[in-house]
Amino acid sequence: MNNLGVTASNRQILKLAAPISLALLIPQLNFFTNTVFLGMLGQRELGVNGITGVFYLILSMISYGLSSGIQVQMARRAGEGDEKGLTELLTNGGMISILFSLGLMLVTLWLVPLLFGFSLQDDRNMEMSVRFIYIRVWGLPFLALTQLLYSFFISISRTKVLIYGSLVATVVNILFDYLLIFGHGGMPALGFSGAAVASVIAEVAGLLVMVGIFLGKRLHQEYPISKHLHFDLELSQRSLKVAAPLIVQFLFSIGGWLVFFFFIEHLGGTALAASQVLRNIFGIVSVGTWALATTCNTMVSNIIGQGRQDEVRKVIWKVCKLSFLYVSVICALTLVFSREFLSVYTSDTSLIEFAIPSLRVIVVATLIMSLSTVTFNGVVGTGNTMVNLTMEMTCVGIYLVYCYFVISKWQSPLQWCWGSEFVYWTSLLIGSGWYLLSNRWRNKEI
Repeated sequence: MNNLGVTASNRQILKLAAPISLALLIPQLNFFTNTVFLGMLGQRELGVNGITGVFYLILSMISYGLSSGIQVQMARRAGEGDEKGLTELLTNGGMISILFSLGLMLVTLWLVPLLFGFSLQDDRNMEMSVRFIYIRVWGLPFLALTQLLYSFFISISRTKVLIYGSLVATVVNILFDYLLIFGHGGMPALGFSGAAVASVIAEVAGLLVMVGIFLGKRLHQEYPISKHLHFDLELSQRSLKVAAPLIVQFLFSIGGWLVFFFFIEHLGGTALAASQVLRNIFGIVSVGTWALATTCNTMVSNIIGQGRQDEVRKVIWKVCKLSFLYVSVICALTLVFSREFLSVYTSDTSLIEFAIPSLRVIVVATLIMSLSTVTFNGVVGTGNTMVNLTMEMTCVGIYLVYCYFVISKWQSPLQWCWGSEFVYWTSLLIGSGWYLLSNRWRNKEI
């Protein structure tokens, strides 16, 4: 086995997943602090933060789709022991990421007033959302390059370094949130917009740390990117062929969630504020699952690159069991201490009581998510990303039909609205499981 190859042991899975989990958990602390600070400003700010947060999540996940497509290829080259090919993918991927993020910025600046103006009923909510995104979007190029470097380190099984970039970005974000939202330390009190400025500063800091680690560990000598500083059109086309379905997939996936929040906004400020708190808790609960799913993605591609296709389903099943065990423990704690979890985000007792039934629905839905996320990322690792796109579009379509009737038409209680998570994750699990059992993924070259 070459030195970049991975094994299918539980120890190797946890060795890769544990640092990724911590790297994902650290930003959740930032989201938590953001929610608490904005909750101090008022229920409106708390609710609007939910809408703008999901919208920016769409932008970041579109960018993540690009880096994930490149990561699948880099993991395959790592499994093959092709360091030159891996270096070319990293360098060319950086150029694509910059161009892609700048284009995404321009589209966002044009689209946001139209989208929010059409979707939001409250003019004040619309105005605050547009102003926030107009600031927040300037962090996209820095985020895109950071995501690419994360993908590179995951591909070569050096996941521990992800922690440092996440930690610095989160500390910087929390610090500037405190300074700019409330105007401490001689800084201007920007209120809701201060959170956007703080996030942009944090994304710049995160990228600087990751570049510093790459240079400090002399990886530029092992992977000489300076020798490949030219745009390779053929390689770019191959990368985009793999990444494009993932980009559209994430657009549909998180876009469906944005539509969900638009529908929730129509139910009133209390439902929107409660849903913002629930979204943050959902993010914390699912951190370990997403880390294991990312590990599954890169391990599947790496093992296929080694020519060990017969072990693919075995690896996915191992990761699924670990994911389900993790979520079961977290779910039990969250169900037992529901009020305590919610009280961390808000001191409004009426809001806490209002959110508890929905929290219980979300927590149980994550048990299904623990399996579906891993199996779906196993499909991503096989390289047949068009299949992922087809599955995602189908599942989001079913999800949106549920949301339209249950939320928009019937104005159901909030817990029934969040029941949409059951619909989505169950559909995704069925589709991913069927494809992996069909063996249609074998011999896919990327």
